[in-house]
Amino acid sequence: MAATFNVNAEAGLQKLDGYLLSRSYISGYQASKDDLAVYSEFSVAPPSTCTNVARWYNHIDALLKLSGVTAAGQGVKVLSSVVPETSTDVAEAPAADDDDDSDVDLFGEETEEEKKAAEERAAKAKASTKKKESGKSSVLLDVKPWDDETDMVKLEEAVRSIKMEGLLWGASKLMPVGYGIKKLQIMMTIIDDLVSVDTLIEDHLCVEPANEYIQSCDIVAFNKI
Repeated sequence: MAATFNVNAEAGLQKLDGYLLSRSYISGYQASKDDLAVYSEFSVAPPSTCTNVARWYNHIDALLKLSGVTAAGQGVKVLSSVVPETSTDVAEAPAADDDDDSDVDLFGEETEEEKKAAEERAAKAKASTKKKESGKSSVLLDVKPWDDETDMVKLEEAVRSIKMEGLLWGASKLMPVGYGIKKLQIMMTIIDDLVSVDTLIEDHLCVEPANEYIQSCDIVAFNKI
């Protein structure tokens, strides 16, 4: 058996409940000796608050009753008699006579409804653990040239040429600084987990080839979206 559970302890019961969130059986796609082994550990039926365990327990209990086995109080010996020792994964019920309705294939193939239910539980489990989308921020930068002879068109082209995952350049305008010098104010939208503004400035805007036109960069505004 791939996993063991102390079902008579709260921690073990919760562990089993989480394990069965995306599974119909303890192992495989149909009932097996692993299910019977875990089932036999229960001294009483699991509480309804453990929804996944309760669903699984009631299903195995119903299969045992259909097979004419009263598992409660009879332990592993009775359960072992239901599943041959030669089967470690999936056990088959003895062949039944055509006129004997009392023999039920305890470990027959999983029904379409059970498969669909298992797939839905797996999808929900995946959705619940899926990482939430990272937040975004809107940033306004001041990009200053070296002097009044700096080509501001080339400067803006150098800025916009920087491509990074999670970075989107927006509107821009030239603002007078003094002595005939203008600075570039430019908006950008970033995905917080993918783009560091400090890294963008230090490793991309203020190094070659961009620093041929750019003297310095400052953050004017930084707002979460």
